[in-house]
Amino acid sequence: MMATPVTQSVLSSALTSMMTSNFSMSPSNSSDTKDYHTVLLVINSVVLLSGIISLSLMIHIMRFSAKSITSTAVLNLIFTHFVFLLTVPFRIYYYATQDWKLGHEWCRVISGMIHIHMYMSFLFYVIILVTRLLSFYYNYEVVASFQRFHGLLVSGVVWTVVLVVVPCIMCFAYGKKDVIPSSGGDRNTTQCFKFGKNIGDNAKVFNYIVSTLIILVAAVLTGLQANVLRVLYKKHREGCSSQQDFGAQQKSLCFALVMVVCFIPYHMFRLKYINDIYLENVNEVFLTLTTFNCLDMLTFLGRRTWFMCCPKVAF
Repeated sequence: MMATPVTQSVLSSALTSMMTSNFSMSPSNSSDTKDYHTVLLVINSVVLLSGIISLSLMIHIMRFSAKSITSTAVLNLIFTHFVFLLTVPFRIYYYATQDWKLGHEWCRVISGMIHIHMYMSFLFYVIILVTRLLSFYYNYEVVASFQRFHGLLVSGVVWTVVLVVVPCIMCFAYGKKDVIPSSGGDRNTTQCFKFGKNIGDNAKVFNYIVSTLIILVAAVLTGLQANVLRVLYKKHREGCSSQQDFGAQQKSLCFALVMVVCFIPYHMFRLKYINDIYLENVNEVFLTLTTFNCLDMLTFLGRRTWFMCCPKVAF
């Protein structure tokens, strides 16, 4: 894409500036704030446009997909991306105007959605990868026992827990403290996504555990998935590309790599950020980079997909 070199250049300069500057200065008058807002504006714009294209293609493709537990997990993943993309325009509005006029409560909701999206995506990645690994190591015996009904049941349980737990967290814990109060003591409505000082001691422990767990699970699943492809390649050699199972496992490896590229860097940095809240600007950039996982559906694209989307076009 044409915007990629620009994004990398702006991101590099902004990160360098933020890492070497005095982080104790007020975010409202810091030149760093404008730099990282520019970075976040570019990233969110790219994610929104490419994410819409990716999901549009995938929704069309899934009409031809088998009704398996894996496809159910993929549909849940698509819905998760869709809900998150609905909130991205609000982020673009804020980073473009650098002024939040929609109230503190709505700021908390929009801010929380990026975390919900990341953790929900991770959960469905794990379900997809574990299902594919079981189908390989147990010759489909275990996976075959799980019908589409079981997939729908698990999906219902997951979304029910999310709809119960998340509102409670948003209502009683997330973003409750004023980070930058106005001179009159009223809640500041011009700044948003500034909730670093809300992280208490208990929240720090929880964040350490979650970040470490995500790093380990992503690394282990990626290693196992890579080993599956190695075994299949040794078994079929030159004919592996024509094997349906090999193609399915390739897509699973792509999902695993998405976890590694999008999630591990953020959670490794978060382990430092938890005790260094002055790095909040940089943390927001790393957090926003996790949203590039919205492009994971592009892993399904291929020659067969082209024929599905454009059946009348001949080569």
